[in-house]
Amino acid sequence: MGIQGTEVAKESSDIVILDDNFASVTTVVRWGRCVYNNIQKIIQFQLTVNVAALVINFVAAISAGEVPLTAVQLLWVNLIMDTLGALALATERPTKELMDKPPVGRTEPLITNIMWRNLLSQALYQISVLLTLQFKGESIFDVSKKVNDTLIFNTFVLCQVFNEFNARKLEMKNVFEGIHRNKLFLGIIGVTIVLQVVMVEFLKRFANTERLDWGQWGVCIGVAAASWPIGWIVKCIPVPEKPVFSYLKWKNFKCRY
Repeated sequence: MGIQGTEVAKESSDIVILDDNFASVTTVVRWGRCVYNNIQKIIQFQLTVNVAALVINFVAAISAGEVPLTAVQLLWVNLIMDTLGALALATERPTKELMDKPPVGRTEPLITNIMWRNLLSQALYQISVLLTLQFKGESIFDVSKKVNDTLIFNTFVLCQVFNEFNARKLEMKNVFEGIHRNKLFLGIIGVTIVLQVVMVEFLKRFANTERLDWGQWGVCIGVAAASWPIGWIVKCIPVPEKPVFSYLKWKNFKCRY
């Protein structure tokens, strides 16, 4: 106890309750779990962005000899997703469901099987769609190469915006629950969309993009919005409790001389 406890007790204890109220322990545990959960959300979100961007540019560079996402565009994606996206997910407040979960051990992996399931499904969807646009987009939409590259860039960014909603809930299917209470999250999503519109429509020379018409914007939004039902379906798939990488343990062999 921080008030009634002796100095000897405080020095030898692991936890000191400053206000002598055991309810404070519950508050500390709830917020501690909230911070841990928010870190997992950010990691899942960032890994999805990076895996998708890496595979798309790698496959396109090997097969076509050129990359659909330029250095400036990748820098822009990292800027708005690593800062604004991480800030939006880091400001999620604790919920009652956090106290229903069992405690997490020190040796348990930070990236769980649930996170691997979520991020790989979204990354595979983005990779398949964007590579389709890369190789067949010009013929499908009857557009020039520069417009097609703009479609790829715009779709990629909007996929991350929509996937940000999926990242709010790692396990729950309803990703919109309690979203009205997080005004900062909604504000950051709005700012991200506005900045993306400015980037595509008004900073053509800087971003190496072309203006898109309403139909092309609708296609980009429709493709990106498909991540919501995909996320809902994927969360119906059960995952094993045992961590994935625990199956890949190396055996230690002792050398005898």
